[in-house]
Amino acid sequence: MRTGYGVETVRAAERALMARLPEGALMQRAAAGLAAACTHLLGRTYGTRVVLLVGSGDNGGDALYAGARLARRGAGVTAVLLAPERAHPGGLAALRAAGGRTTTAPGAVVEGAAEPVTGLIARADLVVDGIVGIGGKGGLRPAAVELADAVREAGVPVVAVDLPSGVNADTGEVPGAAVRATATVTFGAYKPGLLIDPARELASAVRLVDIGLGPHLPERPDVEALQHADVARLLPRPQAESDKYRRGVVGVVAGSARYPGAAVLAVAGALRSGAGAVRYVGPGGDAVIARFPETLVSEGPPGHAGRVQAWAVGPGLGDEPAARRAVAEVLAGDVPVLVDADGLRLMDIDAVRARRAPTLLTPHAGEAAALLGVAREEVEAGRLAAVRELAERTGATVLLKGSTTLVAAPPADSDGAPPVRVNATGTGWLATAGSGDVLTGLAGGLLAAGLSARDAASAAAHVHGLAGRFAADPPTAMDVAAALTAAWQDVMTPDR
Repeated sequence: MRTGYGVETVRAAERALMARLPEGALMQRAAAGLAAACTHLLGRTYGTRVVLLVGSGDNGGDALYAGARLARRGAGVTAVLLAPERAHPGGLAALRAAGGRTTTAPGAVVEGAAEPVTGLIARADLVVDGIVGIGGKGGLRPAAVELADAVREAGVPVVAVDLPSGVNADTGEVPGAAVRATATVTFGAYKPGLLIDPARELASAVRLVDIGLGPHLPERPDVEALQHADVARLLPRPQAESDKYRRGVVGVVAGSARYPGAAVLAVAGALRSGAGAVRYVGPGGDAVIARFPETLVSEGPPGHAGRVQAWAVGPGLGDEPAARRAVAEVLAGDVPVLVDADGLRLMDIDAVRARRAPTLLTPHAGEAAALLGVAREEVEAGRLAAVRELAERTGATVLLKGSTTLVAAPPADSDGAPPVRVNATGTGWLATAGSGDVLTGLAGGLLAAGLSARDAASAAAHVHGLAGRFAADPPTAMDVAAALTAAWQDVMTPDR
């Protein structure tokens, strides 16, 4: 499992560790890891040209010390100083002693610039982004924007120091211009912004350098990202005495005369969830039976369909009064409920908050924005804040769909809410009509199998994302559903 910690938590851990180490030792550990990552990306060191973009403070110091190590191995290293008077003195001295050069950034009032900065960048084999560290807020300053533009136009590989300059380490927000990295080398712990879009996309491949912070970090992170082994422990496995009822029965309320396909897709996901049986309720029964004859079909209402261990309600319901009644009836029950799509619009939030059984909401950014009363762009720019707020407002677990799917549970006790879970197995190919309906059925089935709302959402997002990768490009939603079996098997493979 990857765990992410906020800036203040990381800084507190660094202070605790530095109190036990010789002065400068922690920065040297970071610089050694950064230099090794640069060497790996370059393929060789001797004879290469490396440009360091150096801001003030420790982030720039990491870049300078790493540059000194590369210079001693035969690289031609030039540091572009955005604030020469505030550059890290020890790092600057080390670079110069190793034969490295310095020049000034556009707009810096210092004499003696060796050559135009844009020319340096254009000729470089690698650029190291040490402009702004994890405490940076509010986007890049104008001089830094010029450098970021020059790097982008030159198409030179970029290694970001701790995180790409211009992104918010705590939230993943990108409030203005920012550096797009080829790779990011982060120190001690992942920061939430490296795991959450839109910043995650700018960070690209992230390498974690262990500098010894582990014993000084709290047990509970701010965010966590499950890996294959974590999800494998969550997925249900039938036992010798299992039958279809012990494995869980999931009820699916979906589809309408206008959208019968939503019923088929939600049932497809539910049938591949590990649940023992699927009960379908709605007007799409003929379409469902034609595709999946094992489904138990009822015209409704949900209370007449038979016993279930969980309900998944919402895809393709439309606006009919019967749809609103079905959502209300399901929410009035005492089993776990997943609400998606039209169900999110039709549900009564007060009824959701009043429920004693678990509730899982699965909105995309537009649906989350409607529930929060904000613009979609606000949700997309601040996904972490949005999912946390929605979970707190509704008292439900929330799966916010997107390029990085986030799962937030409401506070359960005085310790507050558990860490937000981040899933990054998805692919842009999942942005296709009906894919979310498949996810609804899959997560609903995992609820029926006995997983908590948080675990069901996390496992479903992980498997669904893999299915999007395994399906043929470009996939339809039914292709994604068919690929769920391969994705499930991939997660369960012991050597992964």
